[in-house]
Amino acid sequence: MRLIRFLKEWTLPVAIITGTVCYLTFYYIPQLDALGNTLSPVFDVIFPLFVFLTLFVTFCKVDFHQMRPHRWHVGVLVAQLALVAALVAWIMQIDGTASQRLLWEALLTCVIGPAASASPVVVGKLGGNISTMTTYVLISSLASALMIPLVFPMLEPAAGVPFMEAFLVILEKVSIVLLLPLVLGWFMQHYVKGVCTKIAAMPNLSFYCWAISLSITTGITVKNIVHSEASLVLLLMIALSTFVLCFIQFFIGRGIGHRLGEVINSGQALFQKNTALSIWVAYMYLHPVASIGAGCYVLWQNIINSIELWSYGVKKSRS
Repeated sequence: MRLIRFLKEWTLPVAIITGTVCYLTFYYIPQLDALGNTLSPVFDVIFPLFVFLTLFVTFCKVDFHQMRPHRWHVGVLVAQLALVAALVAWIMQIDGTASQRLLWEALLTCVIGPAASASPVVVGKLGGNISTMTTYVLISSLASALMIPLVFPMLEPAAGVPFMEAFLVILEKVSIVLLLPLVLGWFMQHYVKGVCTKIAAMPNLSFYCWAISLSITTGITVKNIVHSEASLVLLLMIALSTFVLCFIQFFIGRGIGHRLGEVINSGQALFQKNTALSIWVAYMYLHPVASIGAGCYVLWQNIINSIELWSYGVKKSRS
């Protein structure tokens, strides 16, 4: 019982440790090379699949009739767009080394991604408004589905591929992961209500789907770090910069919440990112080193989330 309680309270750190240990086990034990080579393409398919499933479970529970934008939605989205625009403008004018560009691209992946699909669950555990947070997950998913294919071809243009063609290719891939769950969730609610009812009866399902994604994400990040040709200085700069960025987005979000209401929701909405998606798109369409940024960010954000959940649990038990 104590073990089960511990796993429930510290799901996110356990997922991070599990992903790290699993990859390093395969990396340092030569006898597992054949198995690792067999599982590698399997995880390439499972990775986006769990991102998809986490969103799908979330949208199966959404009451689309009650979804409406709030003032804090606009404030947080404007803040995200402003941060993305500032980073893109800065990256495009950099004349320095490739390392400098990769550092800023790594930071961009931590800003441009949508709100985490499990953030409504975390918000609910912190006493926030699950309904408005779920609505923002939808809004930010739509925004990121447009921003990512618009921005990435400008930063890393493919040789001989026109911008519009690259835009449409990335839009298609991202939309399958971000927008198809929304469409399927709406369809299931209207035409397969029994299944949606069963999914809704498992309130933490999306949270645990996200934990599995987090474990896979961590393993991929460790792999990218181990096999990276980037200098140790660059890797440390990425880790430190994403740590600072995590707090910047957290406090900007909470500041918006103080002015527009929903402090908990606003803070989580801007800072808690769908890092699994960010790592996937950065690895696919920017550079493997850039994906390390989102991998480091997921560590910092989930440490903060774990501390928040622990602190809220202590306050709740005392009251």
